[in-house]
Amino acid sequence: MNVSRAALPLASPARGRTLSAWWQAAPLSLVFALFFLVPLALILMVSFWDFNEYELLPGFTFKNYLSIFEGCSNADELCVTFKTYLSTFKFSFLVWLITLVIGFAVSYFLAFHVRSSSVQTVLFVLCTIPFWTSNVIRMISWVPLLGRNGLVNQGLVGSGVVNAPVEWLLFSDFSVVLAFVHLYTMFMIVPIFNSMMRIDRSLLEAASDSGASSWQTLWNVIVPLSRTGIVIGSIFVITIVMGDFVTIGVMGGQQIASIGKIIQVQTSYLQFPLAAANAVILLSIVLMIIWALTRMVDIRKEL
Repeated sequence: MNVSRAALPLASPARGRTLSAWWQAAPLSLVFALFFLVPLALILMVSFWDFNEYELLPGFTFKNYLSIFEGCSNADELCVTFKTYLSTFKFSFLVWLITLVIGFAVSYFLAFHVRSSSVQTVLFVLCTIPFWTSNVIRMISWVPLLGRNGLVNQGLVGSGVVNAPVEWLLFSDFSVVLAFVHLYTMFMIVPIFNSMMRIDRSLLEAASDSGASSWQTLWNVIVPLSRTGIVIGSIFVITIVMGDFVTIGVMGGQQIASIGKIIQVQTSYLQFPLAAANAVILLSIVLMIIWALTRMVDIRKEL
């Protein structure tokens, strides 16, 4: 009984610390609710409204969701919605794969081949230079390079490599993927580089002493320990590309469809409930992708 009575006063400080933690989390929770949860709730609500040429009609209907998948029951041909999602997935996969290879290679070089921390800092800052300008300027900068009369075509024709300008360099899938890689590779480099810098160098020495080759050390030591950074970078790149419509519109010459582009067009025509329904479906797919990626690692350890 004496022991239990002596332990009772400890409960009050514990409750005080819990209350203090709640108060500390309250401002961020309020911001999260106002600027994330409330807008999402509004989008979900509007997706069930009806509309006409002049106004929104509050109510509850599945009309918007049914119209999105209209014609998708035909087994002979893919509907427009499925084709658009396949196009979006194609761009996301290609950009993710290319940025992963480039991001891993750059991060590996900076982390393990550059010995001086000052040189690492300088080279890392050089990688961030493209972010000193806006995305639109960086996209437009490719037009005079890849256009029919651009510098690349002039060089190819002048050197005799081709007889006529190459048409697919601009306003094509190639130019869209190139612009995406240019814009978002840094989102892959930063988390992977951060993970590699946390790797204990004694593990590499132990692998070398055990007779492991450079490739075995890379595949069995560095890659598993960099997995968290790879997953975080993948989440950044995939989610941004899935919802992007500016890059596809500019670099695709307004000829390539994506889910983000469809939502932007529907919004411009004041079809807000239909755009909201598309946004809900896209968000659901993106959240499932994020959930699948986060099952691979514990991101909280990295954060």
